[in-house]
Amino acid sequence: MQRWVLQVAAIAGFSAVGLGAFAAHGLKAQLSARLLEVFQTGVHYQMVHALALLAVGLLAGQGVSRALRVAAWLFVVGMVLFSGSLYALSVSGLSALGMITPLGGVAFLAGWAALFYHARGIGRGPLV
Repeated sequence: MQRWVLQVAAIAGFSAVGLGAFAAHGLKAQLSARLLEVFQTGVHYQMVHALALLAVGLLAGQGVSRALRVAAWLFVVGMVLFSGSLYALSVSGLSALGMITPLGGVAFLAGWAALFYHARGIGRGPLV
């Protein structure tokens, strides 16, 4: 598990930097200030959760629990749904895509809850 989580974290961080730069330089003239802000919100949340995924990957080196696996998957799903829907909404202008965004937010929240659950079990026996 550790390897794929760290790889996805690296890809997510790399692409967040690239998308942020693209928005600042390539989309600035194409999007309204409001849509550019929406795009940048997606970049921000992607970067934060890329770092969270990095932490999950590093924690996996100490032992993997079901909660840690769930946290990793929920952070990935959250990035795709939350950030992805904001990117798509920004460049397409289809406001209906905004209905997907809260699902990604719920995935992020559930991922943090799963990480908390994992942390509660540290030092209480085998992590399986």
